[in-house]
Amino acid sequence: MSGDKLSSTARAEALNDLARQGWAEAHGRDAIMKSYHFKDFAEAFAWMTRAAAEAEKANHHPEWSNTYNKVDVTLTSHDAGGLTTRDVQLAKRFDEI
Repeated sequence: MSGDKLSSTARAEALNDLARQGWAEAHGRDAIMKSYHFKDFAEAFAWMTRAAAEAEKANHHPEWSNTYNKVDVTLTSHDAGGLTTRDVQLAKRFDEI
């Protein structure tokens, strides 16, 4: 996965595509965020376990928090200083889980 910061054109295209899946720009940051809602805590935690495995395979680790049946996820590439293809690809993988 590429760690290069997205160009403004690539960023706009990626955000347009991801917005259809519920992703949004994080306020005041070069990052994307999404809240996932599940039936209960067990379902939310099971999703986090699968998502963590995908993140580890990609060597990319999200910022996230869990409260009961909700998981809030923020993706950015700290080493690149903002949004990269790596973030976009991991967002798509998370949506597939």
